[in-house]
Amino acid sequence: MLNRQIVQVRPQWQQELAQAISDPYQLAEILELPKSWADHHAAARELFPLRVPRFFVDLMQHKNEQDPLLLQVMPNANEFLQHPEFITDPLQEQQSSYTGILHKYSSRVLVILRGGCAVNCRYCFRRHFPYEQHHFGREQLTQLVALVKSDTAVNEVILSGGDPLMANDTQLSKIIDALEAIPHLKRIRIHTRLPVVIPSRLTKELCQHLARSRLQAVMVLHINHPNEISSLLNTHLNDFRRVGITLLNQSVLLKGVNDSAATLVELSERLFDAGIIPYYLHLLDKVAGASHFDIDEKKARNLLIKVRAQVAGFLVPQLVREIAGEPNKTPI
Repeated sequence: MLNRQIVQVRPQWQQELAQAISDPYQLAEILELPKSWADHHAAARELFPLRVPRFFVDLMQHKNEQDPLLLQVMPNANEFLQHPEFITDPLQEQQSSYTGILHKYSSRVLVILRGGCAVNCRYCFRRHFPYEQHHFGREQLTQLVALVKSDTAVNEVILSGGDPLMANDTQLSKIIDALEAIPHLKRIRIHTRLPVVIPSRLTKELCQHLARSRLQAVMVLHINHPNEISSLLNTHLNDFRRVGITLLNQSVLLKGVNDSAATLVELSERLFDAGIIPYYLHLLDKVAGASHFDIDEKKARNLLIKVRAQVAGFLVPQLVREIAGEPNKTPI
């Protein structure tokens, strides 16, 4: 009898993830940008590594150093600028008494399910977060279930990260099954950017498991610019929309990326075309290395006034700032 070796084929999204670009010079070559440009910015990857899937790169405009998608992922020399208000832990999350679990909202518990992301966004407020100290495994799941069971005020669990969809479907199914056994829990929310940069992550298996669960499922995508809403993303979201999973979006207001009324209006319109409700527009969290993206509050307010004058009220995201220690986001 012949010995047959079973070869396990990784899902497409994991294959795409493994091929993500981590070299600024490779990124420059693909986008037909000069080596001198890469020379100027490449050192900033020492502060925070470059990581971007090829699919997302293919959405960028070639020969444009100011492409709004490129600005979000390319290391930038301005990250070396030091600003006293920009610190490594702007939301004071690194003081949690539970490993991988943040209970900063009374009715919700947030789980840092996975430390890694498919894309390293340069403005990420957790770019300095010690993920290696917050591994979420079997012990942490037991701890999470016990915590939620002990507090009947908690009606929602938020899966965050990093990016929770870095976990595979089997791992996510175990977590969903464990949580739905808690009677007073109503919802499970998934905060993710991964489908935007690798749409194939929205698998039929994940969709079916969320659809079968008694918990109401909410997926909060992170899309900052209309050019991020690809036809492939829309196609993969179809199954999730059809089974009644609520799709929301939260953006970050970023200088040079989406700080114009025209861009924000187009973003809201294209989100709604894709069945996604504009939810939050965040002012930048003041994290060290991201001060060059900052927009002052007065300009942000004026932008929303202009947006509100051009679209229906349900297409206007709520402008908010997150303040360390506050029990909820602060409306602006």
